[in-house]
Amino acid sequence: MKKWIALLVLVLAVLLGYVAAGPYLTVNAIRKAVQEQDTTALNKHVDFPALRLSLKAQVQDYLVREAGVEMQANPFGALALRLAGGLAGGAVDALATPVGIGAVLEGRNFYNRLGGGGRGQDVYAPNVPADPLKDAKYGFESPSRFTATVRNADGDPVVFVLSRYGLSWKLSDIRLPLGQAEPQAQ
Repeated sequence: MKKWIALLVLVLAVLLGYVAAGPYLTVNAIRKAVQEQDTTALNKHVDFPALRLSLKAQVQDYLVREAGVEMQANPFGALALRLAGGLAGGAVDALATPVGIGAVLEGRNFYNRLGGGGRGQDVYAPNVPADPLKDAKYGFESPSRFTATVRNADGDPVVFVLSRYGLSWKLSDIRLPLGQAEPQAQ
């Protein structure tokens, strides 16, 4: 009987260890897929529908906040805001793809990624992508949410959120620093 209990405790400990290590393994798999420019492997570790919804909501919120109440109250302003939201949604749809996310994580722009540009003079030279998650701060928000926070060129935090799906983890959100002003000391 004691052997069965010990075996059960061992299995639970291994399972708990695997779940705890899962986000780190996923981050490393994403990093490897970006370095190898393997969009198929990247596709396995990113929940693109959830990522698109989140990014669209962030961009829409930013546009509405930046437009202000006066723009929203004006019929022409509301129309312009709706058109801008549609264009931004299209841009998010183009970005939230394996190629687009790979370009963002690699530190290259989307256009250069598609055209193979940005490699310098020698097209055949190895392209060593930037590793934006190199200096990331990692942490669990809950047993099902894990974050990797990095600073962009302006020093603003960009948070990559991984969500647990059963025993596996996927990138499900990127929290952008759109218009988030730092609180000022008084």
